[in-house]
Amino acid sequence: MLVALIQIISLLANVFVTIVIVSFVMGLLISFNVISLSNQYVEAIYKSVNALIDPLTRPIRKFMPDTGMIDFSPMVLIIGLQILLIILGNLEVSMR
Repeated sequence: MLVALIQIISLLANVFVTIVIVSFVMGLLISFNVISLSNQYVEAIYKSVNALIDPLTRPIRKFMPDTGMIDFSPMVLIIGLQILLIILGNLEVSMR
């Protein structure tokens, strides 16, 4: 039962890593005018993705020093989720 719970948490962590990467790529594409927020579908996807990751990155931003235009909180979130995945993977192996 615990192994299944660990696998579910690992899946959710992988999904959040993917969402953070999608948000980053979309932000770059918007910055370089490859895609435009005037397109309602792009705007809806971008706002939805940011609404999902904002509750996780907001507390990280409080502890991070101000670096100007560059926001490192998504990178810190990915690193934290990867550390969680490593811990859960080792815990799962030790449970078997």
